[in-house]
Amino acid sequence: MKQNTILIIVLISMGILAFAYQGITYTSKEKVLDLGPLEITSEKTKEVPLLPAFGTIALASGVILLIMSSTKKV
Repeated sequence: MKQNTILIIVLISMGILAFAYQGITYTSKEKVLDLGPLEITSEKTKEVPLLPAFGTIALASGVILLIMSSTKKV
């Protein structure tokens, strides 16, 4: 595959995924108490939001590149 085709596929799929998920959620463990052999931890869920503008820009860029590459061959 050409590099252009791979870039188009990546941009369009990133745009669609950004609209579908709207954020990345992950869990982290933190030590709350550490007294020798006694250790207490807690799990905290954190979220990194994906801006809708990111999805829009990625999707629009992929579509524009797709249109430009198809008209270039004609």
